[in-house]
Amino acid sequence: MVPILLVLLLALVLFGAGFAVKVLWWIALAVLVLWLLGFLVRGTSASGSRGRWYRW
Repeated sequence: MVPILLVLLLALVLFGAGFAVKVLWWIALAVLVLWLLGFLVRGTSASGSRGRWYRW
């Protein structure tokens, strides 16, 4: 009974880790798209130079 429970627990942990990694890949892709759009959608400052669209 204990080995079956250990195998089921291991499968559950691996499935959870795989799902978390997949979600992190989607988040990383969304951040990359926003970062690249930041270079295209930059506003101009009062002096006419193009500045960063983010503050940090």
